[in-house]
Amino acid sequence: MYVIFGKKTIAALLSAAVLMTAVLISGAGIRDNASVSTSAEVNWGLSYQNEGSPPTGNASAQELKKYNAVFTGDTSQKKIYLTFDAGYENGFTAGILDVLKKHKAPAAFFLVGNFIETSPELVRRMVSEGHIVGNHTYTHPDMSQISDEKSFSDELGKLETLFRETTGQKMKRFYRPPQGKFSTDNLAMAKKLGYKTVFWSLAYVDWYNDDQPTKQEAFDKLLPRIHNGAIVLLHSTSETNRNILDELLTKWEQQGFTFGSLDEL
Repeated sequence: MYVIFGKKTIAALLSAAVLMTAVLISGAGIRDNASVSTSAEVNWGLSYQNEGSPPTGNASAQELKKYNAVFTGDTSQKKIYLTFDAGYENGFTAGILDVLKKHKAPAAFFLVGNFIETSPELVRRMVSEGHIVGNHTYTHPDMSQISDEKSFSDELGKLETLFRETTGQKMKRFYRPPQGKFSTDNLAMAKKLGYKTVFWSLAYVDWYNDDQPTKQEAFDKLLPRIHNGAIVLLHSTSETNRNILDELLTKWEQQGFTFGSLDEL
């Protein structure tokens, strides 16, 4: 039996990502060349050392590679990988897709069950326009609290089934942990299921519907911190993101960046 969350419930779940944001913004507790330790819960976090350079994650690229996980692409190439997380449709996805089409920019949309169930036409549009739909789990739980393989597999498997029923296609095996919470056990389970776990190297606080950043606040975070091989996390529920995306992609293109697909990683 599936548990179906309404829009308000999903919004509350996404707001819980503030636990991750404190680490993302401050870099507190992050060590250079850190590695994931034991099976304890870890919140994905980043520390930005130098403008225009890749950040340091609280797990190194080398450590993540053991689990078929990434947080950047090739940092020798001026290429950006656009990703959007979405727990529900907030009225802005169509506009975002319009901008991506204009710039011929592929993106990955990490969706939960609620989005696919309530906005199947948008999901089919994503696929028809060449975007990846990734697995953000069926109900957006804290996956680091799931220790048995069956429960972990069910969260991903239910979304795979829903996507196949909606689009007639098999879901590509890209997974993003809800709220950025994970453990080494989770990473190992995802790898065993054939998934690549995709974190991110650039994000900002864009998910509070009632406290959206201004255009300038968004640019102050997203422009100086862009870097080669960046995996950018944005939320498609954000009105600011819909409004700035065309100009943002234009500015990045003027800096010499192109946009790549996660298939290239």
